[in-house]
Amino acid sequence: MRKNSIKNIRINGEVQKVISEALRFSKDPRISPMTSVMDVEVAPDLKTCKVWVSVFGDDEDRKRTEEGLKSATGYVRSTLAKQLNLRNTPEIRFIMDDSIEYAINMSKKIDEVAAADAKAREARGEADENEEIEDTEE
Repeated sequence: MRKNSIKNIRINGEVQKVISEALRFSKDPRISPMTSVMDVEVAPDLKTCKVWVSVFGDDEDRKRTEEGLKSATGYVRSTLAKQLNLRNTPEIRFIMDDSIEYAINMSKKIDEVAAADAKAREARGEADENEEIEDTEE
């Protein structure tokens, strides 16, 4: 089975669903409720699995969630074995992903720059392009 074959893509999707459900119902208090499974990559031989997990919160939440995920690996793997009929149950490795936090920070920075730009235009007395368009339509 090739890495990007349709079968591998389908297996990745199913494994992602099962792992996210298992994490949602995990009883470990260290795992943050704001934990999302971003992506899953199962090796073509079904022996290993990389799971990218994003945690919304501060650094302490991320560290506690990472510890909780390491201890919950056996539970997640057994849940995966029960729910999916795979030849091998892959060994799971959790990788912390900060893409959501990065996107939120970039969005805030863009908003700040847009607000500063609007203030600078207002200070120079320039009209906003949207106001000019609205005036010509009426």
